[in-house]
Amino acid sequence: MLNCVAVGIGGFFGSVARYLISQIRIKNGTVFPINTFIINVAGAFALGYVVAALLRGGNIDPRITLFLKVGVCGGFTTFSTFSLETHELMQTGHMTIAVVYAAASISFCVLAIFMGQAVAK
Repeated sequence: MLNCVAVGIGGFFGSVARYLISQIRIKNGTVFPINTFIINVAGAFALGYVVAALLRGGNIDPRITLFLKVGVCGGFTTFSTFSLETHELMQTGHMTIAVVYAAASISFCVLAIFMGQAVAK
């Protein structure tokens, strides 16, 4: 039960942070979903950092790991929103932007994992 509480509290913080960042008005002049892209890359960086820091830290309470990885990072990142936005771009005829968005999101998020781990070390 305490594991669920740890994930739930972490998810609250991650989800609220995601919502607040999604409300920032960024004028990019296109239909490219920049806020979601930034959230996903930042979330990937944070997850990479958390994993490396927890591995380095030794004997960490498993609930802290759940709180940070599953709760905060899981609540913060927006893969389902990314998928929906990619689909909507395709449905509205913005195929090139959809492909660029999908490729950039995957590439930058994987790179951000490496960067987050490197910073944590």
